[in-house]
Amino acid sequence: MQQPKYHLRIEPKKSLFDINLKELWAYRDLIGLFVRRDFVSLYKQTILGPLWFIIQPLLSTAMFTIVFAKIAKFSTADLPPIVFYLSGTVAWNYFSTTLLKTSDTFTQNASIFGKVYFPRLTVPVSIVISNLIQFAIQFTLLAVIIIYYSFNGYDFHFDLTLLLIPVMLLILAGLGLGFGILISSLTTKYRDLKQLISFGVQLWMYITPIIFPLSSVSGKYRIFFLVNPLTGIIETFRTILLGVGQMNYFYLGYSAAFMVVLLVIGVIMFNRIERNFMDYV
Repeated sequence: MQQPKYHLRIEPKKSLFDINLKELWAYRDLIGLFVRRDFVSLYKQTILGPLWFIIQPLLSTAMFTIVFAKIAKFSTADLPPIVFYLSGTVAWNYFSTTLLKTSDTFTQNASIFGKVYFPRLTVPVSIVISNLIQFAIQFTLLAVIIIYYSFNGYDFHFDLTLLLIPVMLLILAGLGLGFGILISSLTTKYRDLKQLISFGVQLWMYITPIIFPLSSVSGKYRIFFLVNPLTGIIETFRTILLGVGQMNYFYLGYSAAFMVVLLVIGVIMFNRIERNFMDYV
């Protein structure tokens, strides 16, 4: 009797390092559907819709301006507070949103994962891509404001270092994805960990040079900023766009190396939990 020919063979992962990128590419249409789902459902049945992508960073920037620039008198490196704070907020939002959304991969998609097979990594990957839309909108807003202040006496110098922005965006995406899938793997067993994530991310923001430049941090607290993998990204981002900050390639290299190690650990944990996560959720 002739054996049937299978178009798809589903097998358990052979090792914790088993990452089938070819399979992810084969499911690119599904990733596209997830991207559309994430973007459409986010502000579905809201009055302002995608305008919230612009309103949210503006509200955060306005709050930072009032509290930290006007009341606390924090330094903004001789830049208009709205430009200084928005530049940090745009980069931070992409990282934090990616982290928070991917950290719910298993718990939020358990019903789908239990019914049909597809590469589980398509879900967090689609979140990384869909958040690029949000980043593009907010980055455009930042560019418009920079251009406005350029015509009003502020001198911003741009050069070939602008080409580093996609590199920094890639590192931010890798950090958000790595932390997200690692946390998602842990929360399948330890549900109370999820309650700490949002609070932890908020605290993390305050040891990242978003509301004040790194140059204003000195003493024993400076080490907390230097070991933060986001510090080099935010500082380089501001230096390229605004001409302030410290463009240190060592810090940037540290962030990139941290991202690679984190992604490896995150994928190992993700593959390990993927095998039997239905037993926990």
